[in-house]
Amino acid sequence: MSQNKATVWKFGDNIDTDLIIAARYLNTSDPKVLATHVMEDADPNFVNNLNYGDVIVAGENFGCGSSREHAPIALKEAGVSAVIAKSFARIFYRNAFNMGLPIYELGESDEIKELDKVAIDPQNGEIQNLTQSKNYKFTPIPPFMQELIDAGGLINFAKAEMNT
Repeated sequence: MSQNKATVWKFGDNIDTDLIIAARYLNTSDPKVLATHVMEDADPNFVNNLNYGDVIVAGENFGCGSSREHAPIALKEAGVSAVIAKSFARIFYRNAFNMGLPIYELGESDEIKELDKVAIDPQNGEIQNLTQSKNYKFTPIPPFMQELIDAGGLINFAKAEMNT
């Protein structure tokens, strides 16, 4: 299932989990509270400009730093529908799937500009930049990982499995 015209918000390399959700907000695990502060130190206006379904496009090593699960939770709750980056920190990669946040590795992420409109086809491994009329291929995520995303994360997946 592809997304329709998601707006791109652009960030650079080495966006660490403290930029995604600052440690000063980790006194709560309430996703709604965390969402109000997502990317605040990288772009103070991000949450105000973000629309539900928008995507983040970044460079290398997105999600580096501490292994806090709050980072993908905050992004997802804020309405970020996916993160596209050249590469992801290993622990963020796994936490994103566990929390049900779609992430896609794309070597050409630097070609996508802020406010471009994109559509993502996860099954076929394609990102269409509607603004620039360009298509990009990425390696589709493994079927099991896609099942985690479809279920909304590992906990929801496990609950569904227990009920079958």
